[in-house]
Amino acid sequence: MWLIIGLIIGALLLGLVWLMKRGNFSLTWYEWLIGIIGMALILFTIQNFVGSLDELESKAASMFLLVIGLPGLILLAISWQLAARRIKKA
Repeated sequence: MWLIIGLIIGALLLGLVWLMKRGNFSLTWYEWLIGIIGMALILFTIQNFVGSLDELESKAASMFLLVIGLPGLILLAISWQLAARRIKKA
């Protein structure tokens, strides 16, 4: 599972860098930071969700999705919106 997740994340980062070079835009340091923190929270959520389900703790798995996964998604959305609005403005 982690090999596939690593390949997907690597492909997404490669696509982002390729798009940045092709589109002649860049991300600011805080957009990178917010995105990295959001992605780390999502990966942490996936790991704990699968681990909790393996131990037959479905309530704990659901709480991880809510408490850790939702802020991770929100941070990724904030990072995306900051970049999209700054690019559209320029």
